[in-house]
Amino acid sequence: MDKNYLKSKSSGFFLIAGPCAVEGEEITIRTAECLKEICEPLGLPLIFKSSYKKANRTRLDSFTGIGDEKALKILSKVKNEFDLPIITDIHTKEEAYMAAGYVDCLQIPAFLCRQTELLEAAAKTGKWVNIKKGQFMSPGSMGFAVQKVTDSGNNKVMLTERGTTFGYGDLVVDFRGIPEMKEFNVPVIMDCTHSLQKPNQSSGVTGGVPKMIELMVKTSLAAGADGLFIETHPNPSKALSDGANMLSLDQMKGLMRKAVDLSRIVNQL
Repeated sequence: MDKNYLKSKSSGFFLIAGPCAVEGEEITIRTAECLKEICEPLGLPLIFKSSYKKANRTRLDSFTGIGDEKALKILSKVKNEFDLPIITDIHTKEEAYMAAGYVDCLQIPAFLCRQTELLEAAAKTGKWVNIKKGQFMSPGSMGFAVQKVTDSGNNKVMLTERGTTFGYGDLVVDFRGIPEMKEFNVPVIMDCTHSLQKPNQSSGVTGGVPKMIELMVKTSLAAGADGLFIETHPNPSKALSDGANMLSLDQMKGLMRKAVDLSRIVNQL
């Protein structure tokens, strides 16, 4: 995946999308196939996303994965079968080296965006590194995270906005952060699903407000986002991870058509 792949003249932005976690081969393959069928006619570059492992869970009994190697092999199958770049989360430097053998982009979870050894290890794989802005970080402070990767010899860096902690059980998005982070000369992505999370719920399961995903899509494109991050699932109510804030897969086609139309208007202004 080179930088030209991320710059589409027809759509004006790129999309990172897929189920929150790898739940099994059939659902992962089906989702990837559907997303590719949506994106190709729109000229919309797609990076397929799914976490092979979920390390940051509120409760001990929460779903964390089907097994590292099994999940990574499924992601590799998606990559080869549909000719799609793949992105997945990593949590330790050891995971960086392991996952790099299967995917094109390593994602640094928001809670880990300051972990120097993790950023350095991700950088040294030579893969793209997508750093999610911590809920506790200002947009300007993310420049140091970018610098950790570039100083380690890797210029393939992206930043993702995913909201800022607001009170004890909510997040808020300050859209001024998009142009501010673009000043670091890296692609800036808006996470339209995790930014709508309702963390720290009394049940120990994170909530969300998926009805506002379209609003996040439109607002972030108007603010100049280079890419959109949307977790999607054929049946979010049955999802094993983050179902409360994922978009139903059957809504992706209509939303992406609107997004491309809006992006073209914004880019003409």
